[in-house]
Amino acid sequence: MQHPVLEVKNLTKKFNNFTAVDNLTFSIADGEILGVLGPNGAGKTTTIQMLLSVMEPTSGEIFYFGKPFKKHRENILKQINFSSTYISMPWLFKVSEILKIYGMLYEVPDRKKRIEKLAKEFEIDHLLEKQFHMLSAGEQTRLFLTKAFLNYPKLILLDEPTASLDPDIAIKIREFLKKERQEYNVSILFTSHNMSEVEEMCDRVMILNHGKIIAHNTPQNLAKNISISLVELLITRDQKRAIGFFTKSKIQFYQERFSFKIPIAEKKIAEFLTGLSKDNIEYQEISIEKPTLEDYFLQVIGDTNEN
Repeated sequence: MQHPVLEVKNLTKKFNNFTAVDNLTFSIADGEILGVLGPNGAGKTTTIQMLLSVMEPTSGEIFYFGKPFKKHRENILKQINFSSTYISMPWLFKVSEILKIYGMLYEVPDRKKRIEKLAKEFEIDHLLEKQFHMLSAGEQTRLFLTKAFLNYPKLILLDEPTASLDPDIAIKIREFLKKERQEYNVSILFTSHNMSEVEEMCDRVMILNHGKIIAHNTPQNLAKNISISLVELLITRDQKRAIGFFTKSKIQFYQERFSFKIPIAEKKIAEFLTGLSKDNIEYQEISIEKPTLEDYFLQVIGDTNEN
């Protein structure tokens, strides 16, 4: 039987009377991308620090490749890697020096060739002779990602991997991650505040709040928990009749000049449009926004914080 690449059991971290991470249990399969979402202070960074052995858990167990992390720490750390926008590197070191040092630490075979390949992939090959402190925030992020893939990791922990990046570069990074997964079957734990990015990239999503898992499923299944869609109609001639129809039918709507936005249960959209047709109300344009992962995230976080 194949073990999960990462398995976490009852992981807990307490600071005096404060519980930052509360009894987390989850796993990541070979080649799987698991998204971890949560508001600031939810426990995401603390969890990653424990998974990297930067911080000691109060209780719980961590297994990589079926082996306990405590007993096989050195060997396991050679097979995983991470990237975070919240770290720094020696300010006066050149980019090429930083990558060379990490390549030596990870004992990367054919180090020079690997650095050249990744530097080109992440578009920092023209920055190799620049010192770290001369890099922009986006350039630093791309350096962290280059470092993270040096050792052909079997599992990579990515904390906000596209933060500070221009949209075109962020798209290239996501394409690179997909290609690496396909080519090397790399598993990824992925945190981001960009909900559409998480929907695009992740097989499963785990939502944390106050250190606990409050939801865990595919992005699509989580979004399905929201039943309300948003119908937007452009009505240029029959505005008065439309307002009368909405009022008579007790349908909530928001109007901005010729645009009408109607939040409505998805299963009632057909009936709603039929009603407009029966009352001879013409609309020139229609768009329907189905619920997204962000809609679910905002609802479940709001519900948790109210309780």
